[in-house]
Amino acid sequence: MHLKNGDEVVVISGNHQGKRGKVLRLFEEEGRVLVEGVNVRIKNLPKTQANPQGGTVDREFPLDVSNVLLWSEKASKGVRTRMVEDGGRRVRVGIPCGTKFD
Repeated sequence: MHLKNGDEVVVISGNHQGKRGKVLRLFEEEGRVLVEGVNVRIKNLPKTQANPQGGTVDREFPLDVSNVLLWSEKASKGVRTRMVEDGGRRVRVGIPCGTKFD
């Protein structure tokens, strides 16, 4: 997977196209990613002892990882990445701009 928790990403397709946000969580088995402030829906909460009223909450739902790209400040757009050896470590590098993300 080309993303990590805390990366800033931009959505490239779907209803939320063009929105940017921070990666909150990765679901590697499903190939999905949870992005802060993107794909927000209303979730109904049941009545419980802790929450006797029940109610509704705005919550982010996962997007498919293929619908997001890493945001590059240098290029001011979402960029694809590749892995490059740098001093014995593998780092992610933006293809059009050469920005190192690790």
